Amino acid sequence: MLLEAMYHVPRDKWAYAYDNKTIHLRVRTKKDDVDSVVALTGDKYDWKNTSCEIRMDKAASDDMFDYWEAAVRPQYKRLSYTFRVSREQESVYLLDNGIRSDCPAPPTHFYEFPYIHAVDLFRVPNWAKDAVFYQIMTERFANGDPDNDPEGTEPWGGTPKYDNFFGGDLQGVLNHLDDLQELGINAIYFTPLFVSPSNHKYDIVDYKRVDPHFGDNDLLKKLVEECHKRGIRVMLDAVFNHCSDKFPPFQDVLEKGEFSVYKDWFHINAFPACTVNGIPTYDTFGFYGNMPKFNTANREVKAYLLEVAEYWIKEIKVDGWRLDVANEVDHHFWRDFRKVVKQVNPEAYIVGEVWSDSLTWLLGDQFDSVMNYPFSGTVLEFFNGGMDSITFGERIGGLLMRYPQQTNEVVFNLLGSHDTPRLLTVVGGDRRRLKLAVVFLFTFMGTPCIYYGDEIGLTGGEDPDCRKCMEWDEQKQDRELYDFYKLLIALRKDNKALREGRFRILEACQGDPCIVYERADEINHFTVWMNNSPQPRTLCHPMETDDWQDALTGEPVAPVDGIMHISLDPYGYRILSRQLG
Repeated sequence: MLLEAMYHVPRDKWAYAYDNKTIHLRVRTKKDDVDSVVALTGDKYDWKNTSCEIRMDKAASDDMFDYWEAAVRPQYKRLSYTFRVSREQESVYLLDNGIRSDCPAPPTHFYEFPYIHAVDLFRVPNWAKDAVFYQIMTERFANGDPDNDPEGTEPWGGTPKYDNFFGGDLQGVLNHLDDLQELGINAIYFTPLFVSPSNHKYDIVDYKRVDPHFGDNDLLKKLVEECHKRGIRVMLDAVFNHCSDKFPPFQDVLEKGEFSVYKDWFHINAFPACTVNGIPTYDTFGFYGNMPKFNTANREVKAYLLEVAEYWIKEIKVDGWRLDVANEVDHHFWRDFRKVVKQVNPEAYIVGEVWSDSLTWLLGDQFDSVMNYPFSGTVLEFFNGGMDSITFGERIGGLLMRYPQQTNEVVFNLLGSHDTPRLLTVVGGDRRRLKLAVVFLFTFMGTPCIYYGDEIGLTGGEDPDCRKCMEWDEQKQDRELYDFYKLLIALRKDNKALREGRFRILEACQGDPCIVYERADEINHFTVWMNNSPQPRTLCHPMETDDWQDALTGEPVAPVDGIMHISLDPYGYRILSRQLG
């Protein structure tokens, strides 16, 4: 056994409290290097009467490592433990002071989880586990009130540009709430709604007022109330990394320079604040001079932005925040942000925009979730033929092992957004490939999000082409695709196993693009069969029981001699289910 590959630390994603009574333990070993891992657990104050050996499950694998996992429910909320790692006749013990071939008398040198403190428990909003989000760019969704259109508004459905407007507003969203409810979504993520000169609104001038081209604060409050009546949650976009150069405090800096009382609100590297040879003399988002970066360590800036965060949760009753460019804001600010938001609404959902491994923000003191772009990148590469199923399974397994279980259950999974090409465009216009990706989205762990218009076949390349106007003429919509989305949404909402059940790959082979995986809880068991290839295929997997049915049609499906055989069209899929209890 390769001892150097074995890893565990008694914190973070490796040892954490899942709830008030349960501790999750994880261990890493070299891939295919060991036969079993057993957790030796007990209470250090009464080892004789509390000790227990728990055989750990191989929860996931990536291209280099296997990850073993077990849930422990200690009698007194505290735990001492070690791991016995075995291959054939050889065993070693992972201890707090190293790896040994013999086990000391318990609990000497064992790892410790001292106590499950309720106040330290990382709690995520329960409703987010059941949510199906729908992302809306208000300017491009629907024009419900032409009287508030910006000057020069173009006819609906024109070519999107970086600086043009089509008149979408909050009244347009209100007018189509019944349509969203019919689709089945139960949560909306709005890109920024506040006063801004741009069509995307990520350069904000006034954080306390809805842009008049969208409506006003009262209209947003009415919209939130109407959403809540329909069981739809509302999440707004917080742009706290930077603002518009038209933001009044920054305008004061431009006018008064180093004598401005607001000079420390920003990162001014040299006065006057201006652009020299294309590079601003102040820190910005990217190198965009019209988006100066806030100094969020400044007491006045922090107080202002936290008041903004509190206002929209407390007064308008929104249900959460998506945090723009979250990784470029200091951790101290986000810790205070969480305290302020959760004090007003403990069930508020906080989602950070971080495009890479985000564990630093997901330890219970900052975010509940992040936009899971590593997930979307992996899924789209696989269903575009960019990897075989074994590689796909390894990468998905690696993603699941990045975070604690409670985060995996609410991580914000998406296949496209206002920052990426449209899903249908990414898959080359092949609706079969699109459907496979969407099936995976809705049958995988995490909170799924649909980008407006994907459900009716909108196309589009890189920004700004991905920000087209929503198509409301049903004759121009892909209604078959719409019905497919509606069916998958309903399936997920009706089955807890697809939201919180365990995930496991059943069949994946090197050089083969086809895959079979399962989701299961104590009540329902699902298996998903995918032919990610251009030829008809029959997929097989051992299944002893014959109480299966097609989850979408109800048709009975039975194995033959203990083997399930599922015939699939090119880029076809099938979802089977059975009841366990």
